[in-house]
Amino acid sequence: MTHELKNIVRAYKAAKEKKQKTVLATVVALEGSSYRRPGVRMLIREDGKRVGAVSGGCVEKEIVRQAQTVFIDDVPKMMIYDGRYRLGCEGILYILIEPFIPNPAFLDAFDEILKSRAQFEIRSSFTKEEGTYADLGSFFVIGEKNYGVRPNVVLSTERILFNQQMNPCFKLIIIGAEHDAVQLCSFASLTGWEVTIVAAAAEEKNIKDFPGASLFLPEEPEMLSINSIDNQTAIVLMTHSYVRDLKYLLAIKKSQPVYLGLLGPAQRREKLLNEFMELYPEVSDTFFDVVHGPAGLDIGAETAQEIALAILSEILSATRNKEPIMLKNKQGRIHT
Repeated sequence: MTHELKNIVRAYKAAKEKKQKTVLATVVALEGSSYRRPGVRMLIREDGKRVGAVSGGCVEKEIVRQAQTVFIDDVPKMMIYDGRYRLGCEGILYILIEPFIPNPAFLDAFDEILKSRAQFEIRSSFTKEEGTYADLGSFFVIGEKNYGVRPNVVLSTERILFNQQMNPCFKLIIIGAEHDAVQLCSFASLTGWEVTIVAAAAEEKNIKDFPGASLFLPEEPEMLSINSIDNQTAIVLMTHSYVRDLKYLLAIKKSQPVYLGLLGPAQRREKLLNEFMELYPEVSDTFFDVVHGPAGLDIGAETAQEIALAILSEILSATRNKEPIMLKNKQGRIHT
């Protein structure tokens, strides 16, 4: 969800330049089921434009309507949306709507936390009674400092507290520059992931060839840095060259991504990993725990776009410890 918050902060900066007020809506509690879970947010601008979403689209119009009083009096309010009789989701949403006026110190700290890929926390105090309350509000906790979403906000200990741990933006490193890498980049960026493309200089490609990419590294395996590879990073190796795949695999041998996908059939994977172990016998078992090859779920994918969906689905399944099944065969709730 950090990528959604990043978009919200970016939209706030743009609104401030236009001298537009902004209001933040946060789902802080849920009873029953809903399209999305607590912790999702949406920014509403004074002119009605919005960034983010808290549902599949059915709740947002009501939030915009109720936000008008917050724009007028700058006092937070609790909105209760009962979807049991209006929506397909049988749940009650508790949505905190508050002025969003973060100070410059927060904006600087937030930019730094994104660059350092560190965790931070968001805390919101709220009530499950609908109405306007001056003591409702949210804080961003970055390091040892608290930043209120508006000036002089005080976190009320007399209210219910919603705590949310925020991880770094999920990152996908694609090593390769062929057509299928372009499609994977495009689809991954649509999910909000930060995408880095690694390609040899001989490929003669640049970031403009990869819509949605955040970073393009024209680096040979020997020059590739692994410092930014953490447990919120997935890697897909897809150069279409066995020799290059092996060299890049050796380049990242001491990294610890949460997922490492290998393109190509199982026979190629076995050959690649066997030669890799011969060249680097000190490799740990944990390195192989995250290796997925052939990369992707078996959904009958054939085109580059379908293969991209299969790979993204497997990354989600692996990183969230979910055994992929059809939801119609799942017992109980979709979200636990």
